[in-house]
Amino acid sequence: MSAYKLNVGLGERSYPIFIEDGIMVNIGADLAERDIASRYAVISDDYVAKLYGSTLMSSLKQAGIHAELLTFPRGEASKNLQVFSELSSKLAQMGIDRKSGLIALGGGVTGDLTGFLAASYMRGIPFVQVPTTLLSQVDSSVGGKTGVDIPEGKNLVGAFYQPKAVYVDTAVLITLPVEELLGGIAEVIKYGVIRDFDFYCFLERNLDAILALNPPIIQEMIYACCKIKAEVVAEDERESDLRRILNFGHTIGHAVEAASNFSLIHGHAVAIGMVAALRLAVSSGLCKRKEAGRVATLIHSFGLPTEIPEEMDRKSIKAYIKTDKKSIDGSVFYVLPTTIGKVIITNEITEEQIDTVLRR
Repeated sequence: MSAYKLNVGLGERSYPIFIEDGIMVNIGADLAERDIASRYAVISDDYVAKLYGSTLMSSLKQAGIHAELLTFPRGEASKNLQVFSELSSKLAQMGIDRKSGLIALGGGVTGDLTGFLAASYMRGIPFVQVPTTLLSQVDSSVGGKTGVDIPEGKNLVGAFYQPKAVYVDTAVLITLPVEELLGGIAEVIKYGVIRDFDFYCFLERNLDAILALNPPIIQEMIYACCKIKAEVVAEDERESDLRRILNFGHTIGHAVEAASNFSLIHGHAVAIGMVAALRLAVSSGLCKRKEAGRVATLIHSFGLPTEIPEEMDRKSIKAYIKTDKKSIDGSVFYVLPTTIGKVIITNEITEEQIDTVLRR
């Protein structure tokens, strides 16, 4: 069925990832064969529902699968406990039970919210991911991290809960706004820096083809990212050690995103956070300036931001860094490159180093 297929190896909870141009029309037939649930609630934001809701619902109907579509307002502001509660109530009113399942149709917000709903509703029902943004296709739809934001920070309430399958339709990327596409590319670059020098070189060579959404290049790129993440998640599902390398750029990036009141999209904040982490690596003597500069140049070449906006309050950013959910006993950990393709995790970063980076 698929141009690319790989498996996230988690024993009994293993699941497939399918990557193909136009795969959405075949999702119903595949789900019917898998017999994951007796019926589904498809959850999507109001923007994506208008674009792809009818395509997915038709695919399910043609396969004889009973499904209903639930929507919520588009944007990170909806990833909260109030929307979570409202959707839970709607599921109960629809009669969704333990034999039912959820389908997340949308980007990272939809996937995180739907996954947390699936983990919590009836103490756990199955769900499937149909990611529609590049960022969610290469990152958030794979690995089982689910959750919502609270005023104190991003993703502070959630659960590890794996999907039953992930269907990546690369054809949907043509309707993705440019800034959202670039936001996904930030996460793509992350994979090369943390784990795979050859893949990083692939990104340098194919920059123009990626921006032009060349189908074979895009599919190969997404496959490479999902493969890296699947390997990391299989080894360290609950982020006790290795999986933390996936947070490269996210410690400062999440803080910048929160300090902007989420007006800065996640991928742009991660790009800024990666450049900040590169500077910390250089100032710590872990990474050569030339290597760090090479990565910063690629980030810039894709049209991504590399500097914290001048008007942003630095004290607010520092406060969010200190509440990072990955901190342990008050120590904040940073993922810092030693060379392209290798990183270390350290909490030996001084206040002065952070202040210097934030002043840049």
